[in-house]
Amino acid sequence: MPREIERKYLVNGDFKSKAFKKVRITQGYLCSLPERTVRVRVAGNKGRLTIKGESDDSGASRFEWERELPLKEAQELLEICEPGIIEKNRFYVSYGRHTFEVDEFLGDNEGLVIAEIELESVDESFEKPVWLGKEVTGEMRYYNSSLIKNPVKKWTATDLD
Repeated sequence: MPREIERKYLVNGDFKSKAFKKVRITQGYLCSLPERTVRVRVAGNKGRLTIKGESDDSGASRFEWERELPLKEAQELLEICEPGIIEKNRFYVSYGRHTFEVDEFLGDNEGLVIAEIELESVDESFEKPVWLGKEVTGEMRYYNSSLIKNPVKKWTATDLD
């Protein structure tokens, strides 16, 4: 069974000057239950359909199945998604042996910047750049499927701690 292993961090500081690629992403959810999400994404001129299972206790690992879709089909599926669309710019930043995917959210989640790193194992060590902030792996409010229902613009000051 394919598994995604990733850790998420808030971002503090300049990462853009280190980015080697930037892609605009629009995504929606056909299903956003915690135990399973079905996501439709348009990234640049490509479409993707992704199904994810429930996270393990650490929040770092879960089932993931993904397939490329024709762009037109992905755009059509976005039309029937649950309310709320995620819009973001994704920056790819190499650091050490890994590539961080840094998402700068737009729209209702503007101001939120999250870095993700995919790993081979839950306990794999990796070099951390100075712009990497607090770890938010496993914190549901930072999942994209949660951000469509409770975007950052609705958060209170205590939510931002």
